[in-house]
Amino acid sequence: GTNQQISEFCKKNYGVTFTLLEKGYVKGSNQHPLYSWLTKKEKNGVDDYKITWNFNKFLLDEDGKLIGYFGSGVSPTSEKITSLIK
Repeated sequence: GTNQQISEFCKKNYGVTFTLLEKGYVKGSNQHPLYSWLTKKEKNGVDDYKITWNFNKFLLDEDGKLIGYFGSGVSPTSEKITSLIK
């Protein structure tokens, strides 16, 4: 769907209230620049990460520094994540 359709779907079905990114590629030759930065050590300065499935999570601090990556099996409310939030 379009960006608008996706936004409406997420709000209606999942109660999403946060800002969504535009529709784009997560992997491959058309990878969105944000995901390129998040997944490449040469750009993010932390590590290389491979997005394997939906709901992978990246945690950034208030200055935009990458401080954590969590696979789709890690709950957003997991102690692994919440312990890093100040």
